[in-house]
Amino acid sequence: MTTPRLSSKCTVSEENIVTINMILNTDSYKTSQWLQYPPNTTKIFSYGEARGGQYPRTVFAGMQPYLKEYLSKPITREMIEEAAIFLKAHGEPFNREGWEYILETYDGYLPVKIRAIREGTIVPVSNVLFTVENTDPKCYWLTSYIETSLLRAIWYMTTVATNSWSTKQVIAKYLEETADPEAMAGLDFKLHDFGARGVSSFESAGLGGSAHLLNFMGTDTMTSILYAMKFYNTDEMPAFSVPASEHSTMTAWGRDRETESYQNMIEKFEGYPIISIVPDAYDVFNAAENIFGGNLKDEIIACGSMIVIRSDSGDPTPVVAKLANILDSRFGSRINSRGYKELNHVKILQGDGITEASISSILKRLKDTGFSADNVVFGQGGALLQQLDRDTCKFAMKASAAEIDGKWIDVYKDPITDSGKRSKRGRISLFSDGKNFVTDLVGSENGEYKDIMYDVFENGKILKEWTLKEVREQVRITT
Repeated sequence: MTTPRLSSKCTVSEENIVTINMILNTDSYKTSQWLQYPPNTTKIFSYGEARGGQYPRTVFAGMQPYLKEYLSKPITREMIEEAAIFLKAHGEPFNREGWEYILETYDGYLPVKIRAIREGTIVPVSNVLFTVENTDPKCYWLTSYIETSLLRAIWYMTTVATNSWSTKQVIAKYLEETADPEAMAGLDFKLHDFGARGVSSFESAGLGGSAHLLNFMGTDTMTSILYAMKFYNTDEMPAFSVPASEHSTMTAWGRDRETESYQNMIEKFEGYPIISIVPDAYDVFNAAENIFGGNLKDEIIACGSMIVIRSDSGDPTPVVAKLANILDSRFGSRINSRGYKELNHVKILQGDGITEASISSILKRLKDTGFSADNVVFGQGGALLQQLDRDTCKFAMKASAAEIDGKWIDVYKDPITDSGKRSKRGRISLFSDGKNFVTDLVGSENGEYKDIMYDVFENGKILKEWTLKEVREQVRITT
């Protein structure tokens, strides 16, 4: 087999990579699939679901950014010509006739219809979340062609939102058990996004970070705020942060001026409700006991700000517990209505080694030693936005029906080696009575079970949108 050579004409400019060519925004093998369907195929119906994995339920997210960023923009003549040159050099066939038909008939907008549940809905796994079908019989091949880009958009944001939501339930449980009832008002700020530097790209920071904002309102990933505002129709600030130190700003003072480095933070940010200081470049326990709880104690009490002491190394469970005891011995505490200690003037921020499991371990240790969960907040980076993949929730998009010779037939897979990959059959939708969910054939409304999927896109037009506020409310409704 001769390997094709790229001609001088087969160049992809930096501008073209940024302006995505949807014809090339797929897997290579999909470019040959228009030749693979049975004769007289006119429609393909596909669906997406989380088949299982780490969580029993998922928080649906990602459709709105995908529709706005990709499907609401038409393909152009230039994109067709670029794809033709590229795919010839790449060794794949090109459906020029099909793409030119879309350009001429639909002005470049893709003739597909997408239905989806409302973003923010929490659904048990193994239920349909969205469906796709072509609206023009000549474009039967288009449904599966967009699978790559669509599924990627959905699995990532949904998985981040699910991870974030699941962790929120752990924190809420311990707050309910160990904190005053009014402390629940601060739940939305208990898990702060530190993930901007730990993700694979700027886009991942924006998409994953905005998925986290469906559950929480604290972030240092500013990209997530920009994405949330752009794709979820809000001009209000959706998330917040506080002045905070890092090791470089603290260690620049030198070890012999450690006290001055912390004192500078308190003085420079006087008036801010919260000041976050990281004192573990050297000896975090000494800093807590003899600097914060010693030399700077009176200044901390007098400043009026809540000083948050951030631990950033070591095994988080014993470290946080030891810090709580040291700070209690220096600043004292009060016994809240649940019978647990609430530190005076200071809190602890654990920003290293944070996962849902470590949060549960930390909060259990605090509870076992008599401290409220309200004494600590968390910062999470890679484990929030990066340490997950498509198999975390076992996402898949599969064809379930095809129209051939004017008749709909079921399309499915049922591999003998893995029943977990058995796919659904027919033209399906999601139905709910407000509490329970069931996937069934389109038109199967029965009694209190109503179809809860919306037409969100058709032939280049976005038909349904939600604001960030509405999506956040939906998360709370279905919690």
